[in-house]
Amino acid sequence: MRSPRLRLTAGLLLAPLLSGCFSSSGDDSSSDSSGSSEGGRLRVALAFQPTENYSPYGEDAFSLSRLGVAEGLTRLDANGTAVPALAESWRSEQGGKSWLFTLRDAKFQDGSDVTAEAVASALAHAAEAEPAPAAISGVKLTAEAVGEDQVKVSTADADPVLPLRLTNPSLAVFSEKAYGKDGKVNPVGTATGPFELTKTTGDTAATLDRFDDYWGGRAQASGIDARFVSDGTARANALRTGDVDIAEAVPVAQVASLDKDTVHEINTARNTSLYLNTQAGVFKDAGLRAAAREAIDPSVVARGVYEGYAEPAQGLYGPALTWASGKRIEPTGRAKAADPKAKSITIATYNDRPELAEAAQVLQQQLQKAGFKVKLEVRTYARLESDLLAGKFDAAVVSRNMMLDTGDPVTVLASDYTCDGSYNLSFLCDKDVDKLVAAAQAESDPPKRQDAAMKAEAAILGRDAEIPLVHLKVVTGIGTSVKGALLDPYEREFVGSGTRR
Repeated sequence: MRSPRLRLTAGLLLAPLLSGCFSSSGDDSSSDSSGSSEGGRLRVALAFQPTENYSPYGEDAFSLSRLGVAEGLTRLDANGTAVPALAESWRSEQGGKSWLFTLRDAKFQDGSDVTAEAVASALAHAAEAEPAPAAISGVKLTAEAVGEDQVKVSTADADPVLPLRLTNPSLAVFSEKAYGKDGKVNPVGTATGPFELTKTTGDTAATLDRFDDYWGGRAQASGIDARFVSDGTARANALRTGDVDIAEAVPVAQVASLDKDTVHEINTARNTSLYLNTQAGVFKDAGLRAAAREAIDPSVVARGVYEGYAEPAQGLYGPALTWASGKRIEPTGRAKAADPKAKSITIATYNDRPELAEAAQVLQQQLQKAGFKVKLEVRTYARLESDLLAGKFDAAVVSRNMMLDTGDPVTVLASDYTCDGSYNLSFLCDKDVDKLVAAAQAESDPPKRQDAAMKAEAAILGRDAEIPLVHLKVVTGIGTSVKGALLDPYEREFVGSGTRR
């Protein structure tokens, strides 16, 4: 591992090479560089490239949300509560099996009205998507228009957290024009947010212009020039040299190179964990998974890699979720550790978050010391995701926000750890875990739902399907001229109608 001083020096040497790489491409970028009340264009560097041509049904949906392009019926506030977005209000019916949402007066970016029929159609498209969006994995969701301004959303079973599910960016609403016969969705000029996606340049850049008819009022910035920059050092250098106004996910090794007034950190529900493939390969053996767990010291990762911007993990739910520590119970059903006997394993990770590759190096050393032979596979997330979901590795070091999908602690359990989960990186399929997750999903009382989630957590950790390493803080770089940038613990919002420079 390189020392922090060496990493910083390398970053500074790269700075001249990056000059000019982030110049604004919008039509009005030169008309207001000072940032008046009309607002200059914002230049942002995001960490993750679009992997699915901006499809709203996968990870790209979060880019559309962070850039203020798309929105759904509800959104999450800072407390993790569902609050109005395209829906002004809602109420439960039929014991929670259906919910009636009343829409506000709003327009799509193509000029058409947001109607009950359009919203119902958009939700129906999402429910039919393959694979299903993580927020509705295992949920049979239907939607129908009720008059001009109400939509009834129903589920096969009572769902007490449906308004939270609908906050997920994968359930954003687009105009009928967006939906092609081939099942693909084109978000260019068809969403409802304060910024309209007007141009994309492959997976490297996007141009957005202010949507003047946004129901929440005109955005203060005239537009956004977004670049997708996997290299964390490049993002930090672009901020430091003034080539961008906001940089997502600044690597901790680069923090010292930035003006302290541009560094903003926030506790999140994000973890870095080692996911073990329980379905195939070496870690199909529970004893070898236990051996891996016993070999790993998360405190070394927290101290040596994250340099104070993380703490050793206590479980799936970190300190940003204050209720978790008082409810945690010991993992159940753990196997006895077996002798690795020099078995070879491949650990995959991605370098969009630079700390992950360094964390993987630490784990490589610890596991080799315990008797494993360890190979690392490091790519960008865009190049890794398909193989990751196909189970082509023995293990993976992944950063995951446990509240990203819905703001509900149970939903992520269903998507990540059940037999039918759509983002099950451990390929865990255990009937007892599924039963505990189902019991948690059925609880409508929030404290009891949390208790049930912790029982499921104990079972998941007891299978050693995942070895939590650290709970993270996220560092965002924000230029001193920028006002109103969003620091979101759920990592769904990045810029909004009030963001300007």
